[in-house]
Amino acid sequence: MKYIQLILVFVTLLFTVSCKKESKSNQITNPKDYQAFLEADSNKTLQFINTEYNFWSTKLENTPNQYPYYSKLASTNSQLFQLTGNIENLKEAEENLLKVNEKTNFNNAGYLRALARNYISQHRFKEALTLLKKAEINGEKLQQTNLMLVDVYLELGNLKKVETYLSKIKNVKNFDYLIRLSKYNDHLGKLDNAIKYLEQSLAIAKSSKNNTLIQWNYTNLADYYGHAGRIEDSYNAYLRALELNPNNSYAKKGIAWIVFSYERNPKEALRILDAITKENTSPDYFLLKSEIADFMGNSVEKEKQLTLYYNAVNKEDYGVMYAKYNVILFAENEENRLKAIEIAKQEVEERPTAQSYDLLAWAYFKNNNKTKALEIVEKYVINNTFEPEALLHTAQILKANGKKNKATNLKSELLGAIYELGPNAEQEIKNI
Repeated sequence: MKYIQLILVFVTLLFTVSCKKESKSNQITNPKDYQAFLEADSNKTLQFINTEYNFWSTKLENTPNQYPYYSKLASTNSQLFQLTGNIENLKEAEENLLKVNEKTNFNNAGYLRALARNYISQHRFKEALTLLKKAEINGEKLQQTNLMLVDVYLELGNLKKVETYLSKIKNVKNFDYLIRLSKYNDHLGKLDNAIKYLEQSLAIAKSSKNNTLIQWNYTNLADYYGHAGRIEDSYNAYLRALELNPNNSYAKKGIAWIVFSYERNPKEALRILDAITKENTSPDYFLLKSEIADFMGNSVEKEKQLTLYYNAVNKEDYGVMYAKYNVILFAENEENRLKAIEIAKQEVEERPTAQSYDLLAWAYFKNNNKTKALEIVEKYVINNTFEPEALLHTAQILKANGKKNKATNLKSELLGAIYELGPNAEQEIKNI
């Protein structure tokens, strides 16, 4: 009997050690690496931009006939939005850009591009396209216009136009061309190529010593590394971005996601997010906190964060910026399920991409119309997008319609995308 007990003790110890080893193998982050960035007392970039805003605001007040000052103000508004997530800054930028375009009769390509850039940030892609076509006719700095036309056509899902304008700006030694070529390849599901082109653009950014471009490149490269399962490379890239700008909220959020989704350490992820939300009020963070609370089984906190999210995005200023998230959330809520279809239809109208059709299919599916959902995914989604979320929705719709073999074929791919989808999706995938 004692012999059996000894064996049991040995097996328990062996199991404990193996669990510890497994835990360590998943440990990539170290709070010592990023703690200083969470404790950054003063945001020097924010202070500088506020000073710039006050400077141009005073100049315009003293000389109201100097309309170019509106453009300068708009630039500071946009930078403030990027740093703080305050939607009012983005809308104020729009107002200032409308004024400067009105003063120039919408005939200055630079001002048209600036307003188009603002509309892109607001997900008003068709309006941005109208402005860029005017700028194209104008012809001033046409290369800059062509670059932005690639961006907008990609967002609108018009790949033929994307290819047309990519050919017009082709220059493998140009940073702006490479980052767009990278995004296009990612859209096609060619992730290795997307990473290769971003690594090339990073080398160019470093040679230019432009810290803004370098940190942007690092964060986007970190995202792609994560998609490719290169989690440690992703983490290091986020750290490199933070070394250049300790207040880079996006990089901190990226680390929080690694801590949550890969390391399964929700408390530490929330600690990072709490530090971010002291200076950035973007509704995205409420959603992520809600997702983490759900993983922890804390339904009260989950609902609290969702309420904060709803209260934020209910502001008219947000427009359609959070339509995707609203469709998914409303589709899960019995009282709002029909509203999910309505919003998804608007998304398809404004942005007829495979991702938009996925939202519409999912909204119909959650409204118990699985036949309509299947019709949409078979026509518009399957083979047209490689986004894990769309693939997960598609697999569930296929399974519900009795197409189990096709659903199972997607399951193996989805199991490799758990990191991207988050731990809450793991059981959903296993149940396909």
